[in-house]
Amino acid sequence: MKVKVIGAGLAGCEAALQLAKNGISVDLYEMKPKKFSPAHSSEKFAELVCSNSLKAERIENACGLLKEEMRLFSSVMMEAADISRVPAGGALAVDRDVFSQYITDKIKSEPLINVINDEITEIDTDEYTVIATGPLTSDDLAKEIKRITGDNELYFYDAAAPIVTEESIDKSKVFKAARYDRGTADYINCPMTKEEYTEFYNALVNAETAPLKGFENQKVFEGCMPVEVMAKRGFETLTFGPLKPVGLVNPKTGRDDAYAVVQLRCDNKEGTLYNLVGFQTNLKWGEQKRVFSMITGLENAEFVRYGVMHRNTYINSPMLLDKYYRMKKYPKIFFAGQITGVEGYVESASSGILAGYNMSNLINGKDMFEPDSKTCIGALPLYISNEGNTNLQPMNANFGIIEGLNEKIRNKAERYNKIAVRALDIVKKQLEGK
Repeated sequence: MKVKVIGAGLAGCEAALQLAKNGISVDLYEMKPKKFSPAHSSEKFAELVCSNSLKAERIENACGLLKEEMRLFSSVMMEAADISRVPAGGALAVDRDVFSQYITDKIKSEPLINVINDEITEIDTDEYTVIATGPLTSDDLAKEIKRITGDNELYFYDAAAPIVTEESIDKSKVFKAARYDRGTADYINCPMTKEEYTEFYNALVNAETAPLKGFENQKVFEGCMPVEVMAKRGFETLTFGPLKPVGLVNPKTGRDDAYAVVQLRCDNKEGTLYNLVGFQTNLKWGEQKRVFSMITGLENAEFVRYGVMHRNTYINSPMLLDKYYRMKKYPKIFFAGQITGVEGYVESASSGILAGYNMSNLINGKDMFEPDSKTCIGALPLYISNEGNTNLQPMNANFGIIEGLNEKIRNKAERYNKIAVRALDIVKKQLEGK
């Protein structure tokens, strides 16, 4: 028995390794380096495009809980993250190159995985296949997916933030701190007065954006919205979003009286690169340099990567998939990754884990892993496969989709901790067959 896995992103790599771990041979198809999507540039697998952050580590955060659940499945993403982490306060951020190289080496050293560098444009519904081509599925394969799903594809836009060099940041004007002193002070904070913010805001909302060619019916995912689009919703929108100043005390003054604060997060292991948190953008590159250089401390910043915007594609999962990430119409076809409607690096990898795990169980005549609404890794597929969800929008890990407790606990951190502990216990018992 051999399974075809299409796409060597986070979800595809997780799925391939879950299958191999259970004794199943895999043909892993990856079109790079023969062909690259508009957002990818590295030949390595599991390339991180938008950000180097895997979000919070603590289990009182839903994404932190999801990562711990994934560790129970021996997630390759979590292995790679542990050896490539960079300082990021209470978050888990990684050196992109080290991260991707680890996963690439892991895949290529697995004897049951055969890597084929080619683009797939046809799908045989009678072959065991995991489609994990991600939000940037090639046009030809997208047409084939549309053929087998019989449904129109849905589009939204995803934007990547710019990166500056650490040495080009004016240290006399910025300070390091973690919001509310949670975790270590790894973020560089750029405080702005109301006058500075007003000047920046006016430049931002009037800046010229790059044309989006070839796409119609534009949809923007709320969790990854271009900063200029967010700003146009109102003068103070950013100060209640990515530029919120609360909880950030400037150690140089002992005050937290900034009107707005731009945060910079370390982007590589050496600490030489920082990305602008929440600054996903579709501004023209020259405009990015002009406008973002108005931020306190970035007046002479060296931009090593400007923000880019690209298409994200996902299927109408509530009508097409069951809770195992399997097609209802063609039970040998599984989907994994952001193309299913889960949103985020960690969420995508978790779907690849379950798709690979469940397909291997299906082939080996074992029971499928039953998604439990009391867990994060189970709540995600239950959400995206819920037929009552008639207007599917990409979904991040969050406690809102996880079944709550039977008791009332007013303290949110305490409540989430109890939910998380319960979830980890459930997943452990499921994997142990209890």
